Amino acid sequence: NPSLQSLKTLTLPNPLPPQTLTPKSHHIFTNIKHTCYTYFTHTRHFSSHRSDDSDNDEDDDDEEVDDEEGEGSDDENVAALNCNAKRAYTPEEREKEAAAIGYKVIGPLDRSDRPFKPYEPVFAVVQIGSHQFKVSNGDCVYTERLKFCEVNDKLILNRVLMLGSRTQTIIGRPILPDAAVHAVVEEHALDAKVIIFKKKRRKNYRRTKGHRQELTKLRIFDIQGIEKPEKTATGKTQKTAVKKPEKDAVAA
Repeated sequence: NPSLQSLKTLTLPNPLPPQTLTPKSHHIFTNIKHTCYTYFTHTRHFSSHRSDDSDNDEDDDDEEVDDEEGEGSDDENVAALNCNAKRAYTPEEREKEAAAIGYKVIGPLDRSDRPFKPYEPVFAVVQIGSHQFKVSNGDCVYTERLKFCEVNDKLILNRVLMLGSRTQTIIGRPILPDAAVHAVVEEHALDAKVIIFKKKRRKNYRRTKGHRQELTKLRIFDIQGIEKPEKTATGKTQKTAVKKPEKDAVAA
């Protein structure tokens, strides 16, 4: 049969040799595998759990940001204080800031000066910074550190609110312009230590620090602006003999 022979002749030729994969085809297959892998590995998140997690993450991030901002602000405050401590002031700036606090520096105390006097029955109420003190001649007070004075410097406390003695009392509105209290700087000291404890919840943050406030010790030696009573004699006063009236004899 001629048709069968033609079919046989068609099947006789050698089969085509197997084609080797080229780098181009390999690249195509690898891209296909990668896309399939990324497609099937995509997981779906439920809305409830995802929102809760995101909210918690956002809260934690906000707290961390707040903590970082707080720590940064503390560092900035310390740096600002250090800059102020190292700043060089002109004489005009020193006098202006001292007047704002309530004092004026006269100069150092000489060895020949004898400013301290015996006690006088006069008192004054002075304001230094944000604190008020009732002082008399010879009293000692502790104030916050005064910047522009050293030990043995003489000061004038010009913010006097009230003066008083045994005979009169003078009240300012709010201060007395003609009154002044003279003092001497005895020492610059440190107050007792105060413990400062900081804690931030859920952050494993605990800090314990100590702070000692700087103080200045002042000795008051004169109060001006009020009449001082004259000193009385210390001698013993003679007692006048008082004669008792004689009682009339009563006849029995």
